[in-house]
Amino acid sequence: MTLLENWRNQAYGDGLDDKKKNELWERYFQIEKGIYEKLLSDPAQVVEGTVEELAKRYGTEVFIMTGFLDGINESLKGYENPIETMEEDTPVKIEIDPEKLYYNMVEAKADWLYGLPQWDSILDEERRKELFREQKASGTVRNEQKVYPNDPCPCGSGKKYKKCCGRK
Repeated sequence: MTLLENWRNQAYGDGLDDKKKNELWERYFQIEKGIYEKLLSDPAQVVEGTVEELAKRYGTEVFIMTGFLDGINESLKGYENPIETMEEDTPVKIEIDPEKLYYNMVEAKADWLYGLPQWDSILDEERRKELFREQKASGTVRNEQKVYPNDPCPCGSGKKYKKCCGRK
């Protein structure tokens, strides 16, 4: 079983009962917040090393680092780490794209992450609001107003829809 399969089995699957799963997520969120605080204090820094080395650098275990790498993978600059096949000695790289990362944090509804004070020096408030609105709008389904047979035709002819474009 790969590191990622083990992580997903315990975090999302049947590997743990509900109580232990909740404890795992609470612990994970605290560690994740600490890692992001360090990463965002120097967002231009490129962090490289094996999965095990990164876990040691951020004071956590390989299991939790696997979950972190799984979560941040879509927010990296133009590449993805081989998370599906990675083992403890797999070299990985973390080079964040701040806008992608902020957008994905909003999408994940992780207010404890997109509300971190470190964002103030990375993205101005206007850009953060813009990314927030962009993400929220992406999940909104907008239905076009339905045209009924006796309504004016949307083509602008002045005829009723049923006598114009609605004719079969």
